[in-house]
Amino acid sequence: MGFYDLTVEKTNGEQLSMSDFQGKVVLVVNTATGCGFTPQYEDIERIYESFHDKGLEVIDVPCNQFAGQTPGTDEEIHEFCSLHYNTQFPQMKKADVNGENAIELFKFLKSQKTFEGFGKGPKALAMSTMLKKIDKDYKNNSEIKWNFTKFVVDRQGNVVARFEPTADMKEVEKCIASLI
Repeated sequence: MGFYDLTVEKTNGEQLSMSDFQGKVVLVVNTATGCGFTPQYEDIERIYESFHDKGLEVIDVPCNQFAGQTPGTDEEIHEFCSLHYNTQFPQMKKADVNGENAIELFKFLKSQKTFEGFGKGPKALAMSTMLKKIDKDYKNNSEIKWNFTKFVVDRQGNVVARFEPTADMKEVEKCIASLI
């Protein structure tokens, strides 16, 4: 099974097929409306606006699995993102990205790119400290660690990069630009 064999549920209950994105670069991100990383929506929207006409698509999957930071309905999440960040890319139905109810899209993405660390700096140290309390073995599994984990898929459907929430958004943009 490959990326193009997968689907994700839209907020209206319809399935969005990843095969619709053949020949495009795709950024898949699990998001939250009440997270310290939520301002990344601004960067994601800017990147989307810069590269959408050149073949970039964004798949935004809101997730409430991390400290309950996405408590709203799909409609409330969309309204929040539109009002606060002027997002133009579509949000999918809120879903789990870890555990037995994780959607297939994230199971696949995690199987292709595992966790490689949070990098360096204060945010990375804070995330490591927090996760040690939640999962002592967090460094050794591919689970999504927190909101705003990003995966980049190339025009052939290959998962080429995973960026943790602590990653510099300029690095995410640089990766996308190299594929456009």
